[in-house]
Amino acid sequence: MANVHPREQITSKALFVWFGAVAVYAVAILGRTSFGVASVEAIDRFGVDASRIAVFTAVQVGVYAAAQIPTGLLIDKLGPRFMLVVGAIVMAVGQITLGLTTSYGVALAARVLIGAGDATAFLSAMRILPYWFPPRKTPLFTQLTAAVGQVGQFLSAVPFFALLSAKGWTVAFVSLGALGLLIAILAAIAVADTPEWAEMTPGQRREIKQQKQESSTAMPLSQILGTVVRSPVTWEAFFIHGWCIFWMFSFTLLWGVPLMTLGMGLSEAQAGTVLIAFTVVNVVAAPPIGALSARMGANRDLAALILGAVTPVAWMVFFASDAPRGFGAILVVAVLMGLCVPTSNFGFDAVREHLPASMVATGTGLANMGGFVSCMIAAQSVGVLLDHSAHGQTYQWADFQHAWIAFYVTAAVLLVGLLVSRRKAKRVMRPAVKIVSVEAPDAR
Repeated sequence: MANVHPREQITSKALFVWFGAVAVYAVAILGRTSFGVASVEAIDRFGVDASRIAVFTAVQVGVYAAAQIPTGLLIDKLGPRFMLVVGAIVMAVGQITLGLTTSYGVALAARVLIGAGDATAFLSAMRILPYWFPPRKTPLFTQLTAAVGQVGQFLSAVPFFALLSAKGWTVAFVSLGALGLLIAILAAIAVADTPEWAEMTPGQRREIKQQKQESSTAMPLSQILGTVVRSPVTWEAFFIHGWCIFWMFSFTLLWGVPLMTLGMGLSEAQAGTVLIAFTVVNVVAAPPIGALSARMGANRDLAALILGAVTPVAWMVFFASDAPRGFGAILVVAVLMGLCVPTSNFGFDAVREHLPASMVATGTGLANMGGFVSCMIAAQSVGVLLDHSAHGQTYQWADFQHAWIAFYVTAAVLLVGLLVSRRKAKRVMRPAVKIVSVEAPDAR
């Protein structure tokens, strides 16, 4: 069993590296979703209406989405470990700033930092997987990464929510920043870009870095971007991600708690229970969904198309009632979302299998924009429609019914994009799925 290479068999070292990366991702989700459970408090703290509160999510998600391709390029060049550490520090600074300010403008700037730091976490974790795990295990660990990261959702719904209620805004958000700094240290210790890099001495690493800097064989940036942007597989992954996950982002990042507490009259404890239920179901569903992706291969996009349709249908049934739904109804919707959200990662498996390894992080970055761009547009539109419907009054069930139209329109656009891109992607995919072999270790 000694000297077994991680790309042949799962090793304890690989799991340790993966844990370090996934811990950063979990804290990123904690920071990302913390504003969702604090959105009602934010209305009072900053003295703004729903449209301006929605800007917080739009700004963070917009920065996150815009940073995906540049972040992917940096990960491919500088390595995931470096980007994980830097991203965790940037997020921490943003959270501390958000906790200390009462200025709407400064708070928006803090959300910019949080979004920029958050952008490094998932892509870096995805970049590590093909180097540290056997190819046939990477779809499973893709889902496990996304699922374990959802622990951050649980942390925002329970301990963070409790801390916010007990100690107030400043203590809660400054504590998030302190946690982010600790996680940056963990990533620096635990994560290594490749198994080969982990075995090198500091002197060998410096020598390889120097050789890479002196080498003129690196692929031009324009060629990398051109290959990624022209690939129909990447665009299909973009629309799969948006189609399957933007509902969850919009619900957990901003409008879930207001819908439940203001529109439905549920207690904060009940709202927290719904978020916890979603997280638990998501984590439990991820491994079998990952196995489904590996089994279906090039046809996994069909599963994403079908399972992704469950969520919009569930929301249409949910809002069909003239009277506010009860706790049980929203719990069912949350469970269905939790079951279907893991299919949003199917596109990442296709990107990893059909793009060169040196472009995987960049291609994943473009694909990962799908859900966040959709969420940014839809969540802001819901805020505008809420204000238009409520006319400055407290938001009621009917106002949310009206505002949810923005989500249905967004879903329709994503569905059309997925159908068109799927048709184009099938022309370039081969029936037999082939995992792209991992290249020689880059200098990090």
